[in-house]
Amino acid sequence: MAEMVEEQHEEDLGADDEAMIEAAPPPVSPYDLAGDWYVIHSYSGYENKVKANLETRTRSMHMEDRIFEVAIPMEDVVEFKGGKKVTTPKKVFPGYILVRMYLDDDSWYAVRNTPGVTGFVGSGIKPTPLARREVERFLGVQEEEEKKKAPRFKPAWEIGENVRVVTGPFADFNGVIEAMNVDQQKVTVLVNIFGRDTPVELGFDDIQKQ
Repeated sequence: MAEMVEEQHEEDLGADDEAMIEAAPPPVSPYDLAGDWYVIHSYSGYENKVKANLETRTRSMHMEDRIFEVAIPMEDVVEFKGGKKVTTPKKVFPGYILVRMYLDDDSWYAVRNTPGVTGFVGSGIKPTPLARREVERFLGVQEEEEKKKAPRFKPAWEIGENVRVVTGPFADFNGVIEAMNVDQQKVTVLVNIFGRDTPVELGFDDIQKQ
């Protein structure tokens, strides 16, 4: 009888474990972590260097209990390079860096005087922390449907630019981009056919820069 009770207990425990696994809490929002998020400005192109400088400075000044994290918001962008689609990470806000910290005179001084930092972003004398919506948008916390979307596409051309058609019946023709639909990845190109400019709809894969 004791053995049956023990077996039943083990079965119940296993079921409880499975339920706990299924009911695991969602990932914590970066907004809910210790400290507040602030934006600092740096020289454009030096964001990674400034991030490394601030992390090193935080350790050397023993301020890990007040300056917790340094982040550079990134996003995937699809570009055309050499006639091929390439997905590359790009900085969302060049020249700006996010810092999670408890703000006081010492932590402000440590961040503000880090090489490459030109100042905090915010109105007034005291920097203003970011709101939850801003933190979650900048650091990539999205709904599941948003996560399934394709990376943002960055066209390699502009309206009015001269391009060369490389595929299809108009291959080797030159033309000027008249309109562009980024969502559908299509362009309307004015191609000179028999002495007349004729609008032709083409895909991004069909054209190259001259």
